Amino acid sequence: MKKRQIFSALFIVFMLVIPMTAFAEQQADMIAEKMAVKLTRGVTNTFTSIVEIPKQSILTIRDMGAPGYIVGPLKGVVMTFYRGVIGITETLFFAVPQPGYYDSMIDPPYVWQGWENKRDTTQAVVEETK
Repeated sequence: MKKRQIFSALFIVFMLVIPMTAFAEQQADMIAEKMAVKLTRGVTNTFTSIVEIPKQSILTIRDMGAPGYIVGPLKGVVMTFYRGVIGITETLFFAVPQPGYYDSMIDPPYVWQGWENKRDTTQAVVEETK
């Protein structure tokens, strides 16, 4: 009877431990992958931050018109510095799961993203005030 209880207890422990170790290995792989993505994103943003100058110039001219020729390059210089600092930070601290479990510290995560038109909400505001 005692052997049966010991065998049952060992069987239950065995059935609980095996799935947990498989989950732990999967979790470690997922963490390593997210760390690698954060490191890659950081290095990429560090070296491609200079592209913010033409990007912000084009976007600001498109959104503002003529004043964008002055505001755009200035905004591009500031965004170049900002994206470069964020890239260096993510490169140095790629093993730290901040912010939000290895999420990007800047939006959009890469300089070549974020070219879509801004949503025009003036029509909704005008209709709402009527």
